Amino acid sequence: MSAINSKNERLFQFFWTAFFILITCIAMIPILRVLAVSLSGKNAILAGKVFILPVDINIEAYTRALQSGSFVNAFWYSIVLMLASTVINLVMTVLAAYPLSKKGLVGGKIVMTLFVLTMYLHPGVIPEYLNVRDFKMIDTVWALIVPGALSAYNMIIMCNAFKGIDAAIYDAAKIDGCSEARCLLSVVLPLVYPTMATLGLFYAVGRWNGISDVLYYINSSKYFTVQMVLKQFVESINVSVEEGLQTNLVAENIKAASIVISMLPMLIVYPFVQKFFTKGIMVGAVKG
Repeated sequence: MSAINSKNERLFQFFWTAFFILITCIAMIPILRVLAVSLSGKNAILAGKVFILPVDINIEAYTRALQSGSFVNAFWYSIVLMLASTVINLVMTVLAAYPLSKKGLVGGKIVMTLFVLTMYLHPGVIPEYLNVRDFKMIDTVWALIVPGALSAYNMIIMCNAFKGIDAAIYDAAKIDGCSEARCLLSVVLPLVYPTMATLGLFYAVGRWNGISDVLYYINSSKYFTVQMVLKQFVESINVSVEEGLQTNLVAENIKAASIVISMLPMLIVYPFVQKFFTKGIMVGAVKG
């Protein structure tokens, strides 16, 4: 009987492993195609020969993209914006989640209910715009940071992570004379580091890929993020026939190269955070 169960289990694991490998390969096709187009020559692209492998390798598109002042400036600006907003997001999340994780907090359940309601009752774009306008944040960098400074969903995950810490640890910190601030900084945060790293990744990816708030609130090009500049590239970039004959480029080359460059920060950061990903989510989801 055990041999049959063991055989069935191996078949089950083989099937799902093969299935997820297939799904992963399918999901990689668009990324590989963009990379292939960015590295291929003009004639191969126009002839439709490029799929997931580059043809007539040419890196001139990357040189052209990096020589574009607007793209380079937007790239570095987006990195600084992503780092700053992620730090602010994590600070706001921790400061909201820590007191709400305490059982004896007066009015804590009411405040938590209000946070949860924001996940289901969205006011809409126009009220949000009017709110940002009334706070004089239109066409400022604060319009890209303050409205999304706290995610209720991420705050609940962090709150549950705090609740998962043994009460004896809090008691020991109080016996040692720790204040609430010292307890949070020196005792609690090191214990929920995987959750913080995971939520930091969520916030960073959301800010890096965000474009709707730039469309709504930003008018000056100096505040355009890399995604906004990419949108402009995709909509309007055009390499003339004469220039194309001289450079062996078509518009698709520069578009694809710009997209690949814009993906690099997330591709670099993710491997360092991935080991905390599953653990961080599970720690924040076990207790509620």
